[in-house]
Amino acid sequence: MSDILAEGITIVEDINKPGEPIPNLKAIYLLSPTEKSVQALITDFRGTRTFTYKAAHIFFTDTCPEPLFSELGRSRLAKVVKTLKEIHLAFSPTSPSTYNLYCPFRAGERAQQLEALAQQTAIMCATLQEYPAIRYCKGPEDTAQLAHAVLAKLNTFKADTPSLGEGPEKTRSQLLIMDRAANPVSLLLHELTFQAMAYDLLDIEQDTYRYETTGLCEAWEKAILLDEEDDLWAELRHMHIADVSKKVTEFLKTFCESKRLNTDKANIKDLIPQYQKELNKYSTHLHLADDCMKHFKGSVEKPCSVEQDLAMGSDAEREKIKDSMKLILQVLLDAAVPSYDKIRVLLLYILLRNGVSEENLAKLIQHANVQAHSSLIRNLEQLGGTVTNPGGSGTSSRLKPRERMEPTYQLSLSTPVVKDVMEDAVEDRLDRKLWPFIFDPTPAASSQAAVSAHFSHWHKNKAGVETRAGPDS
Repeated sequence: MSDILAEGITIVEDINKPGEPIPNLKAIYLLSPTEKSVQALITDFRGTRTFTYKAAHIFFTDTCPEPLFSELGRSRLAKVVKTLKEIHLAFSPTSPSTYNLYCPFRAGERAQQLEALAQQTAIMCATLQEYPAIRYCKGPEDTAQLAHAVLAKLNTFKADTPSLGEGPEKTRSQLLIMDRAANPVSLLLHELTFQAMAYDLLDIEQDTYRYETTGLCEAWEKAILLDEEDDLWAELRHMHIADVSKKVTEFLKTFCESKRLNTDKANIKDLIPQYQKELNKYSTHLHLADDCMKHFKGSVEKPCSVEQDLAMGSDAEREKIKDSMKLILQVLLDAAVPSYDKIRVLLLYILLRNGVSEENLAKLIQHANVQAHSSLIRNLEQLGGTVTNPGGSGTSSRLKPRERMEPTYQLSLSTPVVKDVMEDAVEDRLDRKLWPFIFDPTPAASSQAAVSAHFSHWHKNKAGVETRAGPDS
């Protein structure tokens, strides 16, 4: 908000809420091109005596459908429009290198959803000035359909902007499309990196962490926004929780030494007032890490260990699991383990076995006392999983993660398959039968060595085998 105000914007309002007329000011509208938004816009300029604003600069976040565009042209608004642009922001960046597309599931609208996803994906690529090679993972037919739809949309952008994707590094980008069914395991595991753990275990809403702090005579609630503006959060969020408190303490010590502050005091709030903002930031993240660890030690540690064994098919010593049923019963029969954590373990067991008999499934649900959630368990089939298999254990078609040798923690041995896929794509090792190209703008002379050098071997293992204990208290 401060950035907006710095640009001379005096008021920010919601298009869906009626505001007071300010006929002497021009308005900037940032809207999604929907019927509801366009009607609200037209309403602002429907007054008989005076309009709500002097003029309008309109920016749509996506392509405006022709019927809505025509309706704008027929309205009184057309007389005062100073700017009308489609700026294509049909995606939201969640960090400098990750983006979310918004396409909620609606039954019976698969074709429309694929079309919307293709449009959003193409817009994201065009915004990043990328015209990538497109590959998809064979399996559900939706992945191939989406890949072809994205290419068609990108070709439209390319026709309008011939320079799209041009440049010394642009020909090396790839767009990989895979269905969640290829790796449902990652969804079920307790992830022990800082950000994932905080959002999984704590009550964080709209990226805001709330906690109670105390002073000399009273206690009050603090609310901290976890976003890119918090440079400490940006640096810590992908670290393993076992490293976070140690790293924050190191940062605090370095900061205090640079300011010649005494860190021996029991409460850092007692330190020099002019540094309170920085010191509060360190205090907040120490509190956040401690909050995560309290929840972990309370009810998560036990199922987390079992989850890792099921995901890997082996224990921390890399020995193959001999009795997976015995392994899961220690969690399913434990009344202290929350129902949803029992369901995680149960689903991981089903994935490991590639389905269980109907009789065994009923017994497992009863042991876990999660009868109320039986439909949730069966919904694993929506992700391509086999829930009931009359013949017992079968053969899974899911992508298998490869065994890694880099140092890690015992409770974080499992690695998402997508990481393997990305590394293989960078090194040109992806199976072209399993991952066919539908479009590849890369010149044939491009070598694997050139691609590898460009990415600087960021994923290479530089250390020997080392397995560390789980999160420290």
